[in-house]
Amino acid sequence: MKAIAGLIALALLWSTVSAKAEDAPPPPGCEVPANLLTTESTLKKVAEAVKTEGRLDIMVIGSRSATVVAADGTGFPGRMEAALRDKLPTIKVSVNLQLQIKKTAADVSGSLAQILDGKQPTLVIWQTGTVDAMRAVDPDDFRTAVDEGVAALQKHGADVVLMNLQYGPRMETMITTAPYLDVMRVVAQQYEVPLFDRFSIMHHWNETGQFDLFNNSRGIELAKRVHDCLGRALATFVIDAAHIKPAELRTQQ
Repeated sequence: MKAIAGLIALALLWSTVSAKAEDAPPPPGCEVPANLLTTESTLKKVAEAVKTEGRLDIMVIGSRSATVVAADGTGFPGRMEAALRDKLPTIKVSVNLQLQIKKTAADVSGSLAQILDGKQPTLVIWQTGTVDAMRAVDPDDFRTAVDEGVAALQKHGADVVLMNLQYGPRMETMITTAPYLDVMRVVAQQYEVPLFDRFSIMHHWNETGQFDLFNNSRGIELAKRVHDCLGRALATFVIDAAHIKPAELRTQQ
């Protein structure tokens, strides 16, 4: 069991996703099909905060795969913050990472009051599912936890983006992912929140050869590139879901 956990932890190093920069071609490996970065759900509170308050406060609730090695800005939350500041230079952007290491969705859902205490984020990005899949949590229990968590976040006044499991060729041979992916898709539709399909994007990268997620010989440097793409993708995803037009914001200032 420890050996399997070790292999999965190694696979988690390649967490991620990607996107196109607004005014320049994306870096190598950051290309993502448009259909994987679109959503019919709208981030209304994000749009309002950006347009009327000139600010965007984001909380990322994530596991260890939200970082590369340490909280040094190279994980996807830090890269997303940098990308948003670049795309929205007139907006004050702040990204706060709340690490919930080795926590299931139920663990996080039950701790939301403590996590949110004294904080009022405009947007919460909840990265979940991988730990539940690793522990083979009953999918019905997983759904209850995600359902209750999203409801609690919305009641707190935040927009929500769900981020599903990572994809990794090694991990895929050791755990069952489909039920957890399905649950997150259903809950996202139920609450009309955007679902950032990290799993499908990483699968696309691996299949097209943009990133070799099976070969970990390039270590930390490759992981940093992947996280950079993830941050860029999330920035694009959030802006599009909020129907924000950066050019118009610049014109208004």
